[in-house]
Amino acid sequence: DLEAKFQLSFKGRLLTTEDRRWGLWFAYTQQSQWQVYSDDISRPFRETNYMPELILSYKPALQWGDLQWNLFNLAFNHQSNGRSDTLSRSWERLVGSLGVEQGNLGVLARLWWRVSESSDSDDNPTISDYYGWGDLSAIYKWNGQSFAGTIRGNPSTGKGAGQLTWTTAPLLGPLRGYVKVFSGYGESLIDYNWNQSTIGIGITLNDWL
Repeated sequence: DLEAKFQLSFKGRLLTTEDRRWGLWFAYTQQSQWQVYSDDISRPFRETNYMPELILSYKPALQWGDLQWNLFNLAFNHQSNGRSDTLSRSWERLVGSLGVEQGNLGVLARLWWRVSESSDSDDNPTISDYYGWGDLSAIYKWNGQSFAGTIRGNPSTGKGAGQLTWTTAPLLGPLRGYVKVFSGYGESLIDYNWNQSTIGIGITLNDWL
């Protein structure tokens, strides 16, 4: 029940227009769950997920009063756990994202469409039933701290997940502390159809705004 979790992410621009309103980006995220506290089973990595993305980004640069619309993305997203046979999990998605800001508040909405696979090669044919069709995230920054929440789901099955995160102001250089609470399906690919609730504490280099 007690494990360590860590995530590494980076994003780089491949192409852009002269006015910087259009851009093509590559991004990569790797998330691991490590049973580091379980010395009786040799502290194995329980799960590692790999997610490369190709993202076409557009900056609308529209404003209504204090509300700004500066983000519209279309992405091709591959996610897998690199395992074989019955433990293999993978899927590919086309993802549309829209983000708006007002003062210290940012809101990001995403919808995705799963790229279909043949029944012979599909490792997880019901993943959309549990993981959902999209998500909605909000983050509020106050006195150097961040308060964030995300919900995602599939209305037709009533399944999904929710997450709340508090990130402190910088404690040591860029390092921040955080507390995260998660409840629902799909904290990792191997858990996509397992309903669980977790709480975590840790450190992070930055939040997502």
